[in-house]
Amino acid sequence: MVIWVLIIFTAMNLSLNNRCAVVCGSTQGIGLAAARELSSLGATVTLVARNETALKEALNELTPPQNGSHGYIVADFSNPEQLKLALLNWVDNGGKANILINNTGGPSGGPIADASIDQFESTFRQHLVCNHILAQTLLPGMKESGYGRIVNVISTSVKQPLKGLGVSNTIRAAVASWAKTLSLEVAPFGITVNNVLPGATSTSRLSSLLANKSSKTGKSVKELELEMISEIPMARFASPDEIASAIAFLASPAASYITGINVPVDGGRTGCL
Repeated sequence: MVIWVLIIFTAMNLSLNNRCAVVCGSTQGIGLAAARELSSLGATVTLVARNETALKEALNELTPPQNGSHGYIVADFSNPEQLKLALLNWVDNGGKANILINNTGGPSGGPIADASIDQFESTFRQHLVCNHILAQTLLPGMKESGYGRIVNVISTSVKQPLKGLGVSNTIRAAVASWAKTLSLEVAPFGITVNNVLPGATSTSRLSSLLANKSSKTGKSVKELELEMISEIPMARFASPDEIASAIAFLASPAASYITGINVPVDGGRTGCL
């Protein structure tokens, strides 16, 4: 049994040597964890976020690449046109990527009946529109290199809407449908498009949601945490590194025949297949 396990492990190609990855929202949480994991597998990483100081600090957490150097792009996803210009400037200056990790912080919580039109429109721009700009800009390079991986970090709400996250549920579902459609179009070029669906994960996003709910319900953050954990079969929140492992696998050569799927990483919480 041990011999077979070793053979399978050895045969699985997870190396990202000579691959270049663009990782969005990569100064904290899941995005930073994904950037660290991809760099540890050999990828050269370009971080994308709006805070240049935080980007420079995040670079120090990455494993040095065998060739070239890691870098970053300063871009604010609330301004898609600014993102597009920054990305085109990066490409014009020799930037390239085989791997794209789309990851953006979600909107504030609240009932869908109370959501404003602006909340829907701004979240749509930050998520779907920016994802589309990134994919459109980087796909030619992926086709040229013969290797492409697009991984979108979304939410388990794609499979089962989450209470109190009306706007997020709506836009995350739109992103999932966009990704599935794109996966069908680029599959002939050997490019895969998949979605990772994190469950409750120990990030600043979760802390913010809990604090907001605490102020509205009068319950303590600890009480709310215990309520959430009681719904998770594994009885704990995920760490960003655990989400990053799923992202890295889908970005690797080992996942070459997996495309157009949603992968929940939620400790078993989602109640459907």
